[in-house]
Amino acid sequence: MSLPAHVRTHKLAPNASLCVSGFNLVGAESPAIEAMTDFSRVNVVSTAETATIDQANAQMISRGVRLLMVLNKDESVVGLITARDILGEKPMQLVQARGGKREDLTVLDLMTPIASIDTLYLNEVLNATVADILDALKKLGRQHILVEDTDPSTGLPRVRGLFSATQIGRVLGVPVLGFDLPRTFAEIEAALAN
Repeated sequence: MSLPAHVRTHKLAPNASLCVSGFNLVGAESPAIEAMTDFSRVNVVSTAETATIDQANAQMISRGVRLLMVLNKDESVVGLITARDILGEKPMQLVQARGGKREDLTVLDLMTPIASIDTLYLNEVLNATVADILDALKKLGRQHILVEDTDPSTGLPRVRGLFSATQIGRVLGVPVLGFDLPRTFAEIEAALAN
């Protein structure tokens, strides 16, 4: 393989150290914004409301996320769907109530509609700490909470980002797995206390 003239490879020095992200320095009193997934910096993962739940689950797996924003045909946010919605009891309950098959369920059938989604305003997040966000997630009994601001080009509200208990655990260095919210919050709170 031939590399461009201005790109040269070399061997790593034997005494090299590892660059460690500043995110490892996040703690309970750190600004909340440091733990937010900011969609102005990270591509949001979305799905169509007409997608099957198996398609949505495959998207989550391939992108390494547990939440998808749900868009209608006009690309407007109409809700969100989580791995818990897809892999929990909800699909079977819906199939039993309606009849039919699990594979026939769409994202629209299981998503949380926009009118039921709790959000935070970005200007309030800028004055909050990581502990404040964790407390809000815990009180809501949610794994995620959205952050809203105003699109400067249109003046309309937009989803700017989100907080995830899992992401907060990651930046604190706490392994957070599964859907056991009480255990998840206990692990994060223990990390915050240290």
